[in-house]
Amino acid sequence: MVKKATKFEVTVTSTGSDSDVNSPVDTSNQSMPVDLMSTATKAAIDQGKALIAEGRSKADAARAIFEAIKDETKETIVAAFVEGATLTPKGALTYWYNCRRKTSKEASQSR
Repeated sequence: MVKKATKFEVTVTSTGSDSDVNSPVDTSNQSMPVDLMSTATKAAIDQGKALIAEGRSKADAARAIFEAIKDETKETIVAAFVEGATLTPKGALTYWYNCRRKTSKEASQSR
């Protein structure tokens, strides 16, 4: 069994000093700032937390959050899933993809 690399490295070649040539650049931790303080996002996170507290599934919480803030950016929705549906970042990204796919599928069927 081969373990996959967890970091994405890019080799940078530069015409400047020799110290910069072939130095790896870590791009795994680059992220856009996410605003979870907007009224709609806070309400969606609270709704997700309430569903989890009721004993509902993480999927139910994620679907409710997605419906409330589906027009936000991917990063905002994923961060809301992490906060409101108690998902891991990787799991939240999977839920975002599935919710987006289901929504677009339903939209195309209603046409």
